[in-house]
Amino acid sequence: MKKTKNKGPFHFPLSDKLPSDPSRRALLKGAGIAGAVAVGASPTGAVIGAENQAEDVSNPLALEALETLTAAEAEVLEAICDCLIPSDEHGPGAKEARAAHYIDRSLASHNIDARSHYLCSLTAINEFAQQQHGAAFIDLPRQQQESLIQALQDDEVPGCSPGSSIFFALLRNHTIDGTFCDPYYGGNRDFVGWDMMQYPGIKLSASETDVRQGAASEPNHQSAYDNATYTKMAANIAASKGGDQNA
Repeated sequence: MKKTKNKGPFHFPLSDKLPSDPSRRALLKGAGIAGAVAVGASPTGAVIGAENQAEDVSNPLALEALETLTAAEAEVLEAICDCLIPSDEHGPGAKEARAAHYIDRSLASHNIDARSHYLCSLTAINEFAQQQHGAAFIDLPRQQQESLIQALQDDEVPGCSPGSSIFFALLRNHTIDGTFCDPYYGGNRDFVGWDMMQYPGIKLSASETDVRQGAASEPNHQSAYDNATYTKMAANIAASKGGDQNA
């Protein structure tokens, strides 16, 4: 499998030193991509709709209503996500996948416990950018943005909740979730994350040919929720638990 270079300088996970070949795929393999692909796809999980996911827009956060963050906070978040999984000559990254949009929506549902951490920490990061470079985070050149994110990872940004390095780890994991989740949940727009990893998509059954082809299978570009069987199963499980979740 051809490797793709990750232009960001960050080392993953926090306990590791900077790898000699920090490819995006090595990063995602270490993070457990299977879990990222499946995030939110459990029938018992909270559901986040993505009504406008097929709409072709160049700046989704600017054109879609935010559920948790302010416009300024969302801009900082999107810029950080773009640094963590950047687009390059091999394909799109977290920005194109709408990872920041996924995070904003998740903070109103299954990641609601992290909501206060984001509201506090995104403000702290922007203030740190002003102190260090005299400009807002989104107005800095990429190299300075990356140096600030490195400082975040190294626990050097004051005012973050629950702490600079801990928030970095949280944000990094959520960025991966948003890039590679089922598109139903607001990220992985146009299946760019699944295509990046050569993941063929959700299949409720597989033929012998599918098994033999593995990652070489033709992408089906379907959400689990495009399948009526899965949707009914999710609704039945939610009803049996007495919940009011959508499915």
